[in-house]
Amino acid sequence: HKGGKAMATRTILHCDLNCFFASVELLSHPELRDKPVAVCGNPENRHGIILAKNEKAKAFGVKTAETIWQAQKKCPALILVPPHYKDYAKYSRIVNEIYLRYTDLVEPFGIDESWLDVTGSAHLFGTPREIADELRHVVKSETGLTISVGVSFTKAFAKLGSDYKKPDATTEITRENYKDIVWPLPVTDLLFVGKSAKKTFETVKKVIG
Repeated sequence: HKGGKAMATRTILHCDLNCFFASVELLSHPELRDKPVAVCGNPENRHGIILAKNEKAKAFGVKTAETIWQAQKKCPALILVPPHYKDYAKYSRIVNEIYLRYTDLVEPFGIDESWLDVTGSAHLFGTPREIADELRHVVKSETGLTISVGVSFTKAFAKLGSDYKKPDATTEITRENYKDIVWPLPVTDLLFVGKSAKKTFETVKKVIG
């Protein structure tokens, strides 16, 4: 409470560009869209690492940050392409400019993710889900890229929502359904929970039974 009144619930969106580096590369190579593709630092060096992969490569178990030879072992037909960072920066800027049409409270989180606080502008554009779905449509129609959007009342839950269902999806985590969605998930799905925090949580869980 503040000044005797309950503070208004915030409405936060987290927008995540799907398979961003690989998706940008496929804009220039549409003939590869239905094939497994990965972006890597040096395709000639089998000890280089995978920087990004498309959904087709992901289906074979290809993972970001693994070595090229590991990825090719899982997917012998994997097509490797070099990165074009200027293109990624350009499209990141274009997409964030689209977000700014809906709110001036845009907080980029890396090159391919952004939080949007639409608490004060929702009355102009519809319900939170309607805004999220419209953003997905506009980004796709204007850039050829897709985003997944999480809608919630906190930044952490909004990000969890954008990760919950991909690609090109909207997930709402509300005060009414958050226990049903969040409780079954592994703790590492939460923002900033890595290996060390996971061990801490597991230790606490054992202590409290």
